[in-house]
Amino acid sequence: MLVLFETSAGYAIFKLLDEKKLQSSENLYLDFESPESASKLLKLKHFKKFDDTTEALAAATAAVEGKMGKTLKSVLKKIVVNEAKETLAVADAKLGNSIKEKLNIACVSNSAVQDLMRCIRTQTESLISGLPQKDMSAMSLGLAHSLSRYKLKFSPDKVDTMIVQAISLLDDLDKELNNYVMRAREWYGWHFPEMGKILTDNMVYAKAVLLMGCKLNCATTDFSPIMPEELEEEVKAAAEISMGTEVSESDLLNISSLCTQVIEISEYRNKLYDYLKNRMVAIAPNLTVLVGELVGARLIAHAGSLMNLAKHPSSTVQILGAEKALFRALKTKHDTPKYGLLYHAMLVSSSSAKNKGKVSRMLAAKASLAIRVDALGEGEADANMGMEHRAKLESRLRAMEEGHSRKLTGSGKKQAQWDKYENKSEVKVYNPAADSTLPSVPKKRKHEDSDDTPKKKKIKKEVKEENGEEEEEAAAPVSEKKKKKKKKSDDANSTMEVETPVKKKKKKAEPEEEAETPVTEKKKKKKRQSTEAAAAEEDVADESMSKKKKKKIKQELEETLNSTADSSIGSEKKKKKKKNRDSISV
Repeated sequence: MLVLFETSAGYAIFKLLDEKKLQSSENLYLDFESPESASKLLKLKHFKKFDDTTEALAAATAAVEGKMGKTLKSVLKKIVVNEAKETLAVADAKLGNSIKEKLNIACVSNSAVQDLMRCIRTQTESLISGLPQKDMSAMSLGLAHSLSRYKLKFSPDKVDTMIVQAISLLDDLDKELNNYVMRAREWYGWHFPEMGKILTDNMVYAKAVLLMGCKLNCATTDFSPIMPEELEEEVKAAAEISMGTEVSESDLLNISSLCTQVIEISEYRNKLYDYLKNRMVAIAPNLTVLVGELVGARLIAHAGSLMNLAKHPSSTVQILGAEKALFRALKTKHDTPKYGLLYHAMLVSSSSAKNKGKVSRMLAAKASLAIRVDALGEGEADANMGMEHRAKLESRLRAMEEGHSRKLTGSGKKQAQWDKYENKSEVKVYNPAADSTLPSVPKKRKHEDSDDTPKKKKIKKEVKEENGEEEEEAAAPVSEKKKKKKKKSDDANSTMEVETPVKKKKKKAEPEEEAETPVTEKKKKKKRQSTEAAAAEEDVADESMSKKKKKKIKQELEETLNSTADSSIGSEKKKKKKKNRDSISV
């Protein structure tokens, strides 16, 4: 059996003299306690030394990946192929499979072989002649460094820490620049306050202060290189009527030095922004196309690195930067935020308010794919994927803004369903009648109530008519007795008797009716019943009616009494005239 042993200096092939020792691998270390005992078990057959570090690195990387390198292939062809019956003990099973496929050599890799490799490693100096300890350690150290660089795939163009530092510095510069500009405006505003409203650009304001200095020099200063003629005329006109205080030369020197710093910081900020754009295009071109340089750099800085950002799902990418709002919403059981740093992306900010959530969700899904391609993609980075996704998102956003429908499902067998992305919820109207606990009134009762009103009116009319009849009957016997007793009485006495109240007339009429012509008992009963019913109805009506209605009824009764009294007086006069005519004729 042959044994393949890999070192940092080269490949060594040993001949195992006693194969039975592998069967009892538990006590194998006893045979490698001394170099003499190790040389009795193993014999060096061939050793291939690496020419330089690059060859060693290539062999090591091939062995790590389970592949057979060029140097190993040449060594195995020279030695092992000649001995076709021999098997080869290999430490890595993947490497043994590749050797078996390419060279058709039987390979063995098990726990016993692993123990044998450990034992050989303890006695490497004695088993491999011609390799001093110093050279061996130096070669292993160099190979370890080169192999670690290869594993990390170190490339200066793919360093995302530069982006993290650049975007952090850019944000700090923006804050400091705003503070400096505000301080310069307030400071110079004591001297020339009108210029702050005319010049809104901070850079133009700082350059104007440096050129002009004192406001008295404004008329002779040429502002054409920094501002248009219209603004220049306004500034000069305002300087003539300015209400600002006078400032000393030392104050102007400090203000001018502050303005120079503002200009220098803004220029450096522009350079840093150009550097950041170039780095983003080199490291994450697809992400840059989708969300822009600043938003992409802030996402990478927030996650810590491009690789950490690639590990996040799209739902996390969507709300990166809104962690406080997310946990507050979860704690208070409110709606979670729909976007974080992605809100500043062009696609989200340009969409309408109702579509911002949908667009941010779609953009986060495409951005997560683009980040993984940029972080894990091999070869030169291209922005083709980002361009395709951006075109799809723009067309989708255009369709959403215009309100067009979108194809949801469809296949060859089943027809496609077309629907709009809208929340289909039924709007229910509140029923206030459900709050009342009173029983509902049926419709028939309303009809009966409407029918009752004319009956009451009819009863009132009948009562009035009966009252008028009674008054006439009561007045008739009184007039006949007066004819017999007082034929020559005056008209005034008769009128006074008529105006007396109804109740007195009824009392007087009761004894007079007895002397009158006899009336049947049936008629009296009917009259009594009618009068009692009328009185009862009048009581009911009086209780329900208000005071005003009672007054009206009294007035109507008085008018009817007056009319009956007048009619009775006229009938008496006619009878007197007839008697006089009869007496004359006789």
